[in-house]
Amino acid sequence: MKSRWLRGNQVRLLENGEDYFPAVFEAIRNASHEVLLETFIIFEDKVGLELHAALLQAASNGAQVDVLFDGFGTADLSVGYLDALKNAGIRVRAFDPSMRLFNTRFNWMRRMHRKLVVVDGKTAFVGGINYSADHLADYGPQAKQDYAVELQGPIVEDIRAFLRSVITEGKTWKHRRAVRPQDAAQPAIASAGTAAAMLVVRDNVQNRAEIERYYRIAVRASRKRVIIANAYFFPGFRLLRELKRAARRGVNVQLILQGEPDVPLARTAAQMLYTYLHRGGVKIYEYCERPIHAKVAVVDDDWATVGSSNLDPLSLSLNLEANVILRDATFAAHLRDRLEHLIATSSKEITDEPHPRWGWWVELRTFAVFHFLRNFSVWANWLPHRAQRLAPPVGVPHPVPQPQPLVAASAQPKVEKESAKVCHAR
Repeated sequence: MKSRWLRGNQVRLLENGEDYFPAVFEAIRNASHEVLLETFIIFEDKVGLELHAALLQAASNGAQVDVLFDGFGTADLSVGYLDALKNAGIRVRAFDPSMRLFNTRFNWMRRMHRKLVVVDGKTAFVGGINYSADHLADYGPQAKQDYAVELQGPIVEDIRAFLRSVITEGKTWKHRRAVRPQDAAQPAIASAGTAAAMLVVRDNVQNRAEIERYYRIAVRASRKRVIIANAYFFPGFRLLRELKRAARRGVNVQLILQGEPDVPLARTAAQMLYTYLHRGGVKIYEYCERPIHAKVAVVDDDWATVGSSNLDPLSLSLNLEANVILRDATFAAHLRDRLEHLIATSSKEITDEPHPRWGWWVELRTFAVFHFLRNFSVWANWLPHRAQRLAPPVGVPHPVPQPQPLVAASAQPKVEKESAKVCHAR
């Protein structure tokens, strides 16, 4: 199978768990034929329990349900949780599971980080949202800001074929470079909208740099604006260079990065790049309301991407990732509006601050960082790279908690403002 542009798709932006969970759980509950679900994390909290109930309902409807989760990201599901799924005929697999040593998981390298769902071959979901309560605003100050899309139309068959190959057959998805949107193939699935869409994956065999490559192509072709919102930003040198070149030729390049990170090291790493990017005219904003978990971008008037891939060494050189790339002016405008809303209401623009006493250190640090980034994709191939395996998961012996109601999509989120004040005060 090859990565290809497909026209005639309908796409809907889903922002945070308040949008995503009701949509994906309703689709799963109403499944009559097939559910394919792949995710990094399932926690046994109110979201994980709602997912559990939806999967059981789909199985009771007669649908064949296949679930694949990552053995590192999802390592604490109970025996009861898993047994109920298996007893309902649901095929559950873990990607590269391993035993704990001294109560610590060490299999963190080359994880399956994708978040994909296909229901009945008609509706697909792609994004960065895991099945955990920290994607809901009522979780508190550490609730994540994130995005996904709901898709209908010809692109769903490509996503379904990919999921079937990796979940039910355990194969590597091999594909060639994509054709232009105007040359897109038209499969048998009926058109559902106006968007051209393409599934792009990163793996450790055939497609080692596909997602980053499509980012570079889009930025290189940009003429008006580039907005990237990304949780963990430490990309390769070539993408940084394209961003800087775009800004220098007059493109409005804006980055929305961590201001209140869930992983403090992520913000520290990104800040090491600020001086280089500022010198090229790139605008940098730190989102301060809560941790940002987004992996989205908009370029010019009609190009956008949403998916699981961060722009850091783990996602770009090690983990298994999947993004959908879209060409649709209406969707791009909507996503751009939502990102500009984050900039206007909850972000702080970072400007260069003079460091007269420490200028030599900044220059030395920048030199070291860029030589690291320039060669990281090569060094990554030296890191542990065994053949990953799919295996039945083994649950841990703790009781299944009682289900709790999710926050409705229409409910007003409880937003903690204190974290934003701290970030803006820096």
